[in-house]
Amino acid sequence: MFRKQLFTKVNALFFETAQALFSNSLAQPPITEFNIKVNRMTIESKTIKEADTKYELHDLITSRWSPRAFSDKPIEDELMQEFFEAASWAPSSMNEQPWAYLYAHREDMENFERFVNCLAEANQVWAKDSAVLMVCLAKKNYDYKGRPNDKAHHDLGMANLQLVLQAQHRDVYGHMMGGFDKEKTIETFEIDTEVYDPVCFMALGYLGNPDQLNEKQRKGETSERERKKLSEFVFKNELP
Repeated sequence: MFRKQLFTKVNALFFETAQALFSNSLAQPPITEFNIKVNRMTIESKTIKEADTKYELHDLITSRWSPRAFSDKPIEDELMQEFFEAASWAPSSMNEQPWAYLYAHREDMENFERFVNCLAEANQVWAKDSAVLMVCLAKKNYDYKGRPNDKAHHDLGMANLQLVLQAQHRDVYGHMMGGFDKEKTIETFEIDTEVYDPVCFMALGYLGNPDQLNEKQRKGETSERERKKLSEFVFKNELP
């Protein structure tokens, strides 16, 4: 209900506030039907994706989703360091912190394209427009006695989520991808597979306009989110 009420208010106030927002700076483009459409589509997409929950959850949880449409606004590297620090405070087995990140900004196109080229073609289409691409790696063994760490992937997932939520706090969106060429990634970045396992890629960026996507992707970008009922995966005392 809250999401729907928010959408109604945003829709009603958008045209009243648009002229004021653009008139604050001469550097802003003139308000035109096209500019209104672009910004309105972005707001509508963001509102549609707001989780419609039974319980009152934190805004960072209800507003987190994985877009494919990113704007061309860059992410400052100092902000990236903030996101990585958030990841560093994730819980981990034995406090091992078995995560590592390789990343590149889109401005550094030569290196950025190395990341793009490791992705599955379906992901390359949209991820090439993100502000930052990264490979998320799990360290295979504990530092202590070099024992295999079978919790490393779980712990990397915890770190990834903290990174994404901190980014969300700064209005930067993350999209994690399992669709990538693992062997090509290992070769491209000379990853020592005795030490690290490349688990996923992540795209980061500011929210863009769904109209920049192809029809299939745009449909996913503008459809409401759904989740399983708790009764399908939560069981008290014993499994069914």
